[in-house]
Amino acid sequence: MAIQQYNKKIKYVILAPAVLFLVALTLLPLLNLVLVSFNQVSWSSGRSTWRFVGFANYLKMGADSLLGAGVRNTAVLVVVATSVQVALGLGLALMCSALGRRSRLYRALFLLPILVPGIIIGAIWKLMYSPQFGVINQIIGLLGFDPVEWLGSPATALGAVIVVDIWHWTPFTFLLLLAAVESLPVDVAEAAKIDGASTWQEFRHVTLPMLMPAIAATAAFRAITASKVFDEIFLLTAGGPGTSTEVISYTIYQRMFVQDNAGYGAAISVALIFAVALIIVVMLTRRTREAA
Repeated sequence: MAIQQYNKKIKYVILAPAVLFLVALTLLPLLNLVLVSFNQVSWSSGRSTWRFVGFANYLKMGADSLLGAGVRNTAVLVVVATSVQVALGLGLALMCSALGRRSRLYRALFLLPILVPGIIIGAIWKLMYSPQFGVINQIIGLLGFDPVEWLGSPATALGAVIVVDIWHWTPFTFLLLLAAVESLPVDVAEAAKIDGASTWQEFRHVTLPMLMPAIAATAAFRAITASKVFDEIFLLTAGGPGTSTEVISYTIYQRMFVQDNAGYGAAISVALIFAVALIIVVMLTRRTREAA
């Protein structure tokens, strides 16, 4: 009994530094963010002055047209980019799994985009989208069409950013889904083939149902990270032209740092965190009910 009690105590002692480190890095900054959201912060002689304003910062969000555009564009980007990334990632994962060892080169190539730093991605794609000498418009010119202002037109700017996001993050979904595909039991697929199932029938009625938990988890995780997109917007369009590529993260950046409105920017940040947390809870609750 004494040894068991000692083992229980030693576990808490070992975990204590990690827990304290987690609290220091996450909970304390989050608490400070919440406190800032209830205040109006001004700076004078290098010092901050806080004035309590209650829920005033939160009430202003409803009338903020820039935030409204950011919410709409973020929703479009998350839905479109996540859907395409999961579909492409699943297709590439199934292809590489079918090729077996012969797919090693393909796997390495598919993972390259996610290894490229964001600043380089912005520079590469900005050059590719250039209406004067970009490779995309050069190809269009060879086909007999006029060059397109991909990043300079409200009609195409958000779509151009979504293409970059798909190119950048499809390797992430591919990696997760490849692990799921290669962990599937082989005997179930073999039994389906013996029963006379075609390749499509095997995929639709056997492979896809078994992959649905992994697909749902991948889509949820990617949607959460896509809702925080910032670097691609900052490097390619800066939210323009107009508000056609404005997203929530960039709105927070503008309000908090460019306009020096820390309280209002903090309020938007808290609202975004709450919305994402609510979505996670709803998805986990739904998943638990389906599993039960």
